[in-house]
Formats: sequence, structure tokens, C-alpha cells
Amino acid sequence: MNTAELTPAGELTAEDLGSVHLIGIGGVGMCGLARLLLTRGVPVSGSELREWPALAALRALGGTVHMAHVESNLDGVDTVVYSTAIPHDHVELAEARRRGLRVLHRSEALAAAMTNRQTIAVAGTHGKTTTTSIMTVILQHAGQDPSFVIGGEISEAGSNGHHGTGPHFVAEADESDKSFLIYRPHVAIITNIEGDHLNNWGDLDGLKAGFLDFARLTDADGFVVTCADDDGTQELIAALRAEGRTVYTYGVSESADLRIWDVSSATGGVRYQASLDGQPLGELKLALPGTHMGLNSAAAVLTALKLGIPLTSIAEALRSFPGVRRRFERKGIAAGVRVYDEYAYHPTSVKAALRTLREVAGDGRLLVVFQPYRVYRTRDLQAELAEGLALADEVICMEVFGPGETRQPGEGGVALTAAIDLPAEHKVFVPGWEQVPAEVVERSRPGDVVVTMGAPPISLMGDELLAALAAAPDLPGGPDGSAAVSPGGSAAAADRG
Repeated sequence: MNTAELTPAGELTAEDLGSVHLIGIGGVGMCGLARLLLTRGVPVSGSELREWPALAALRALGGTVHMAHVESNLDGVDTVVYSTAIPHDHVELAEARRRGLRVLHRSEALAAAMTNRQTIAVAGTHGKTTTTSIMTVILQHAGQDPSFVIGGEISEAGSNGHHGTGPHFVAEADESDKSFLIYRPHVAIITNIEGDHLNNWGDLDGLKAGFLDFARLTDADGFVVTCADDDGTQELIAALRAEGRTVYTYGVSESADLRIWDVSSATGGVRYQASLDGQPLGELKLALPGTHMGLNSAAAVLTALKLGIPLTSIAEALRSFPGVRRRFERKGIAAGVRVYDEYAYHPTSVKAALRTLREVAGDGRLLVVFQPYRVYRTRDLQAELAEGLALADEVICMEVFGPGETRQPGEGGVALTAAIDLPAEHKVFVPGWEQVPAEVVERSRPGDVVVTMGAPPISLMGDELLAALAAAPDLPGGPDGSAAVSPGGSAAAADRG
């Protein structure tokens, strides 16, 4: 995408958009934008081909969802919003241009909604969604009522978009298509910088330059928050400080402004000691396991403190944080097998998630159902992905989910499966969705943990796995045994202790 063709933040407002139609409204980013606009009173419609879970909530808020992509969906519409995943010749996108309607990329519509708010934009290769969610919950606990758009739903609250009355707007800033370069944040959070989306950036140096450009877009009286431990952010920190810009850092490094130590992760959550500018803050606890989750929370803690949020409100928000759907989300338990869903698809995220799930599995085994996300990433990072997946005891690998991409011979799920360093009997490529539940049942036994991981569609499989496990006659707790625990917060809370 050529970001020079996009409209920078501040040149449009949400009220300028009129009646808005979102192509692919059920997508993780689009449905959050739709919720935000609906709660702001903007008329919203959208089109989809699959009944994603988020669609029911959008209808309840007054949105119109068409379960087909056709020209007539645009009748009465003023603005059409598309994402990078939508091809240029999509029937509705082409019709919108033919009719002369306003056509905006998702980032442009989101920028319009940010007008007249102090934006906290969260970027980085990993941890964006969790950090954005924690930041939002901290502001809510402080009585700020922030507006927000998140690339995942805050568990229990069941929301990933809201128009609030407070001064802040919290949003994920997506580097994958360079669209984060149109935002004008008051605070820019950069969790880390690793090689990804190099099909758009060329190489790691190009990606680092893009993050530096993003950081430079912050308000003159704003600031940048980034991780002192991350190799990828070091040049950025030095360059920004040399320019006289305000940069605050967090991490275990002794050089960090917000320093954390004694980090301890267990199934009940992660806790750590913290200090700011050498002054002790005491112990902070996040009700989610994983040292990487603790680091994500530290980014939000540092930002909140610099915005003047009381430490007591911050600590309370962390203790009560319910988690994010598709981020270590427990779907339920059947036949003694616990089923989770996790969005990780980059090698670093895959490794971090599987190490945490290994802690949760305890004496049980860890089984992964992995749907690779994007052909270029699976090809370019195949060795790293295979290394991460080998942390599991059993791997069921599906075909790559890559809308609009073409797989070449030797690319995709078969090649990735072959590269995983596990005995042949402990890994398998399963090309068809309908074959996966039976494969999971065949490989599972009571006490195991099964996680669906990777591209967005795999998030829909958890309930099918629970049903198949509960119906399996050869597993204790099958059709004459225990039923599945209902999905969502109750199961997750139980597992956290």
C-alpha cells in the first residue's frame, strides 16, 4: 500500500463519514472499528461471507450485516471502508469507486475517529493487542472512559471497540501495511521490533526505519514508550533521544526507566517487582501467566504513570485484567482435556505462548493445532516456526491461510510440517478442516492441553474440538463422562486460580 495516498489523521472526523459500509466487517480489525462507530452514533453496515462471532454484537448495536458481497449493499451508503486484505477489484470496492463514494482504508476511518482525542497508539511486532487492552483497562479503572479499538476482544467485557467520553483514544497501530504512518499519536508505544511483514518493508532495516518514522509522528509534548530489553529498539531509542524527543523505557535492563525484576510466572498469573526512576513501586501482578505478558503490562504501567494515573488504580486494573480473546484464551475442558486458543503466528510469539502453555500443562502433554498465517511469512520464517512448534509434544499442521496469495511448489503446510524436529508419529499435516477434530481425539488423553493457534479462522475450531472430545467413547469423560466446561471467562478464571 502507498501510504502517501492515505489521509492523515485530523483531516476528517467521524461525523464527516455519513453512513459507513465496511467490507469484511467481521474481521478482527474491522469489527472493532464498526463497534466504535456504532457507539458513536454513526450508521454502519457491512458485508461478510462467514458468520463470525462478533457479528451478533454488531447487529445488537444497530449495525446491518449483509451475508454476501454485492453492489446493492452500497445503496444509501456515503463512505466505504476496506482493509489491506480486500483486493483492488473486489466487487463492492469497484462499485464504490464507480459511484463516486468516499473510499477509505480502515486506518483512515480510524484516524478520523481519533480527532480531538489524545491518542495512545500501540505498535510492535508482538504484544500489541495485549498491551492495548491492558492500557484500556487501566484507564477505565481510573475513571477515564477511553475510546478504543483493539485487534482482539477484552474477555468478559466482550468488546474491542468503544466511543468513550474521556480524553484518551487507545488503538493498535498496524505496521504490516505501513498504515500506522498516518496516525498522529500523543503517546507512541513500541513493544519490540523483529523481522516480519518484510514483503512490504523489504528488509529489517526498512522495518526499523518505518518504526522510527512512526515514533517521530508523536506530538511535540507527547512521548514514546519502548522496551529497553529489545535488540530491535536500541537504534530507535538512540536516534529519538539524539533528536531531543522524550523516550521512556521499560524492562529488566538496569537502564530501563521502569525496571522490573523478580519476574515469576505460574498458572495463576505473572508477578514482578517494579521501580520507576529508581523509586520502588512494590509488587505488581497480572492475572495472566507468561513472562512476556508481564513485559507487555510493564509498557502500559509506564505509560499510565507518565500520564498521571495513580499507582493504586494501575495495580487494581492489572489484578482484575480478564485477558484478551485469542490470547491464552481457555475455551473449555472435555474428557479431561483442556482446550485453549491463541493468536500467535510469528515464531517469537509461538515460542512464548507454547512455553507458557507448557507450564499450564504440568504433567500433561501439549498438543498444537497450527494454521500458518500468510504464505510469505511461512516461507521466509519456516525454520523459526518449525523450531517454535517443536516445543509441543504433538503438532497438527494445517494449510496456510493466505487470502490473495499464491503458494509455489514446496511452500505451505506440508513443507512446514516436514521441518518440525519431532518424530514422524508426533506430527502430521491435515489439509482439511473437517479432519482435524478426529485427529485431535486420536492423539489426546486426559490431562493434556490442546491449543488452536495461528490465523484468524482457527479461532472457530475450539468448540468443535470440545464437542469431538466429549463424544469420544475411548476417552475417560467421553459420552458417559464429564461435559465440556462453558467457554470464556469462567474457565479461564478457574485455571488462573
